[in-house]
Amino acid sequence: MASCKATDAVYHVDPPPAAKKLRELFYCAHMLHSHIAHFYALAAPDFIVGPQADPAQRNILGLIAKVGTETGMEVIKHRAYAQDIQAVIGGKATHPVCGLPGGMSKAITEEERQDFEQKSKSLVEFGKLGLKLFNDLVLANKDYLDLITGDVYFMKSYYMGLVDQNNKVNFYDGDIKVVDPQGKEFARFRAANYLDHIAEHTEPWSYLKFPFLKKIGWKGLVEGDDSGIYRVNSLARLNVADGMATPLAQEEYEKMYQTLGGKPVHATLAFHWARLIEILYAAEHLLELSQDKEVTSPDIRTIPSATPDEGVGLVEAPRGTLLHHYQTDEKGIIKKANLIVATVQNNPAMNMSVKKAAQGLIKKGKVATEGLLNMVEMAFRAYDPCMACATHSLPGQMPLEIVIYDATGEEIKRLNQHL
Repeated sequence: MASCKATDAVYHVDPPPAAKKLRELFYCAHMLHSHIAHFYALAAPDFIVGPQADPAQRNILGLIAKVGTETGMEVIKHRAYAQDIQAVIGGKATHPVCGLPGGMSKAITEEERQDFEQKSKSLVEFGKLGLKLFNDLVLANKDYLDLITGDVYFMKSYYMGLVDQNNKVNFYDGDIKVVDPQGKEFARFRAANYLDHIAEHTEPWSYLKFPFLKKIGWKGLVEGDDSGIYRVNSLARLNVADGMATPLAQEEYEKMYQTLGGKPVHATLAFHWARLIEILYAAEHLLELSQDKEVTSPDIRTIPSATPDEGVGLVEAPRGTLLHHYQTDEKGIIKKANLIVATVQNNPAMNMSVKKAAQGLIKKGKVATEGLLNMVEMAFRAYDPCMACATHSLPGQMPLEIVIYDATGEEIKRLNQHL
């Protein structure tokens, strides 16, 4: 979708209303399938099975054993519903082929719209179920609530996300809004002006860049008001917005901030809670769009007529704000491209979160176990990083090494996996 919007801008063409609605309908389904996979397969085992549980149980199968097969089947079914919708609109569920400059490649039928509507209604109920599980199994557990609100997974930062004209969360279009660590608006701009606000620092020890707010500058891997580091993703989107654009998600939004002491929330593990609220919002908005008869209109493309040159496209990817910037020749062949993906934007914060978790969890006299590795992983798993997107590398495993030194610099323990 970011690429679709970038090519719209390159060709100076505005898609018809039906095409925009169809894109957004597709995108709500995408957000649902991604968030469902991340929360239930990657995040929930840490809380529902336990952060220190045996790795053989701390996974999706252990989660199903804990919550019951029926609930597990609901997870699988509703992720499939979301992917089914993507496949119908996109040609295939993953790496879709439906986007064109100025619109979409094909319309949907009334029968398909009705199918989407029924799936959407079920997805709304599933979104409510997920938040109930979180309330009953996580928030009701004092140890887990203390873990979420404690210092180990806390980081004070700026936040960035898309908002609509009413300052509500939007995944597909709107203004980019940045708030400071107190929640005050720091910047607001359109995608085309991103270079006025975002710059990227490099370090010799990482393939990933380190984006920062230009107006503050790069001050290093430090947190607080004077640091140019900002965060994106689910919690960031909720922190920059005044609320959710659908009623059930708005209720849950208010509950989260009431429980965690107001806005903005700096608790890194709260990204998971925000992700569940976004599942409910995406399902509600999917239902709204699927009930709009205009999504079946055959008027789904404005044919480009202008000479292509340059354009920027932006959406809120599941992992956060995603920018595509293309420069082309007069035939539309790309000469230069710049992508700033969500994981890259969270890269500085992820490094800091891992360090802070390690410093908070490793204590003198406390045995360092495999559970320690997992609790350090929890610091970056909250961001749902895609290292393949961010580095163009796909190792297929998570190489990780933790070396513990005493105050004199002597190595006292080494833990590693997949090295």
